[in-house]
This record gives sequence, C-alpha cells and structure tokens, in this order.
Amino acid sequence: MSDFLTRIAAHKRAEVAAREAARPLPLVQAAAAAAAPPRAFHAALDGPPPRLIAEVKRASPARGALNLTLEPAALACTYAAAGAHALSVLTDEQFFHGSDADLVAARTAVALPVLRKDFVLTAYQVWEARALGADAVLLIVALLPERELGALQALAHDLGMAALVEVHTPEEAAVAAAVGARLIGINNRDLTTFQVDLGTTERIAPLLPPEATVISESGIQSAADVRRVLRAGARAVLVGEALVTAGEPAARVAELLGVAVP
Repeated sequence: MSDFLTRIAAHKRAEVAAREAARPLPLVQAAAAAAAPPRAFHAALDGPPPRLIAEVKRASPARGALNLTLEPAALACTYAAAGAHALSVLTDEQFFHGSDADLVAARTAVALPVLRKDFVLTAYQVWEARALGADAVLLIVALLPERELGALQALAHDLGMAALVEVHTPEEAAVAAAVGARLIGINNRDLTTFQVDLGTTERIAPLLPPEATVISESGIQSAADVRRVLRAGARAVLVGEALVTAGEPAARVAELLGVAVP
C-alpha cells in the first residue's frame, strides 16, 4: 500500500470509530431500513456505451481545489438533464472536501442512482451509505484484504446496493475477479505518483472477466479519451474533474456521450 493510502486508511479508521461512537451501528441499521429503496445502479450502466457516471467533487489530493462552491443539487440536475446515467458523490471531508450532505442533496434532486465515493473499510460504512440513501459503494482493492473485500461486497449486495470494485494493477484485477466483482472500475491514476495514464485501462481491461461491467476512472477529459477506453473494453466512464471545472458542464456531458462506439 502506498504512503498516501496508508495515511488515508489510518485517518478513515479513526474517523469511523468516532462516527460509530456517536451513532452506534443499530441506529444506522434502523436508518438504512427506513431509507428510500435503492435505485438500480448497475442496470443504469447496462445500456449502449458509453455510459457516464458524472461526479460531484469539490477537490482532490492530486489537484487541490476544483470547485469548492459547487451546489450538489444544482449540479446533479444539470448532469441528469444532459443525459448522465448515474452520479458519483464524494463524501470524504479530509481529502476531498465532500460531505454526507452533498450525497443527500444530489440524490434528492434527481432520479439517477448514486455512488457514495469514499474510503470504505468497514461494514459500518456500508450500512451508513445505505442509511444516507446511496445506491452503490466504492470498494478499493488496494485498501482491503481479499476476504474483507468479498465480505463488504456481499453486504452491499444484501442491502440492495451495487459495489464498484476499483483496481489499478493486474494483481488487483485478479483479486476483483476472485471475489466475483460485477462492476469493476479501473483507476487510471497511480495512487503513488498521482500520474494519470489511460493506458492503465488498456492494459487491465483485457484481464477482467468478460461478464464484468468495466468502468474507466480518472483522466477522462475529451471524446477522444472516451473512444480510447471504449476500444480497450470499458463500457462506462466515471468523470469528475473535467465536469466540475467546465464552464458549461452540460455541454461537456454531451461531448462525452456523443461518442460513437468504436
């Protein structure tokens, strides 16, 4: 695990411990049971490619502040009206300036399914995601031993949510395949150097099970980038930075979705 991920994991474990002390698991489970039914995140990505997961993101460790004043509900409405198929909302505060409130606001504003994008390490966080109304959770292979990854994915499925299993090396791709991941995200950003290389999708997509839905993440800036990852085997793209920094996010969504399947 990189120093960056080690630091994230240590901070997140302390944060989750504090959350659980303030709001014990039985209360979160009750809130999850009372939450609106999950929306079909995986099904939203099953149509003709490219499928777009549009992200609500204020900042990132790699690029710093991107759009600190964005309004999650308004941006979600813009994405939905422009044709996005699903949303991703950053809820991590320490590293991405996100919040649980961002997810709630975005999901309430639209009918699209929503991914809670955070550093999920424990079952408590999966229950918490469902209690917030999330329809999917992100599980990063680099952060989780295989057994824990499989258990968290199973819990997400039991709660009616999708699990987006993220990889960025061939070895992690093998782990995702071993746990039977149905949605596999290939992160084009090296989490050690923060450098972006779309060749990561080209190298890893052929290694993944043919039945898995492959999503290319990070570094998608243009229609040419979308064409490139589709040729490699991706069916969907997850785009954040290019949308939240665009003067006209709706036009950028249209550009990314206007790509003919190669």
